[in-house]
Amino acid sequence: MDVTRISRWYFGGISGAGAACITHPLDLLKVHLQTQQEGKLSLVRMTVHIVKKEGFFALYNGLTASILRQLSYSLVRFAIYEGVKNRITKPGENMPFYVKVLLAGSSGAAGGYIGTPADMVNVRMQNDIKLPPDQRRNYKHAIDGLWKVFKYEGIKNLFSGATTATGRAVLVTIGQLGMYDQTKQVLLESGFFHDNLLTHFTASLTAVMVIWCLEGAIATTLTQPLDVLKTRMMNAKPGEYKSVLHCAKVVGMLGPMAFFKGYIPAFIRLGPHTVLTFIIFEQLVKNFGEIVQKN
Repeated sequence: MDVTRISRWYFGGISGAGAACITHPLDLLKVHLQTQQEGKLSLVRMTVHIVKKEGFFALYNGLTASILRQLSYSLVRFAIYEGVKNRITKPGENMPFYVKVLLAGSSGAAGGYIGTPADMVNVRMQNDIKLPPDQRRNYKHAIDGLWKVFKYEGIKNLFSGATTATGRAVLVTIGQLGMYDQTKQVLLESGFFHDNLLTHFTASLTAVMVIWCLEGAIATTLTQPLDVLKTRMMNAKPGEYKSVLHCAKVVGMLGPMAFFKGYIPAFIRLGPHTVLTFIIFEQLVKNFGEIVQKN
């Protein structure tokens, strides 16, 4: 009887954290562009400005929070998706595509909400260097940031931007987990591909293209504005915004393009982050996954 390996519940978090270590600078640049009061600096000029003023490693400000976000957001969405998939299918079987989409959307919603506190601290730590020294929050690391928000602002503020973060996570997770799983299935069933690095890379790249289409052609007017509002609400001082609508009104005063700040680095980051996440994930499954019997 053949045996195969399936994912352990924490593999998604480790994979996302590994990818975040490489793509973090693009995430930081996205946040800086989104929190500009006026769109004065382009992506290139913003990068040069940060490196000249604070040094190259300033591009990695908030990395601990970015890692913590993946260890909450990605851990939860992968754990739910893979866990449910492994329970409702036998090793080697595949779920219908519509089930993959529904499961991915539900997993993304749960991960997006649970990952909000770490995401909020991540945004604040990334944005700190552009503030005057007397206005900086100066979180030592992600845990210190979570504790200070809880202590001085209350538990409610830990979930600032949760609505927009959850909505975006649903779309992204459908594109990532659902499409990756479906593409991998099609490639393996074609007979031209085997369960190896080439297949993992091809499937993850296909998922990236689907997400880019979702963001670029279908949901650009929804997803990026949500991301901008999420970033601003997470970075806001207590009482600065009364609601999501109030935040949208303030951003709208800067002009309609204010809702699309940071689009280029967010768009670029999605590719390498998705590919790296799935390559790391598949290697973890292949080498350290739980062994089960395959009929």
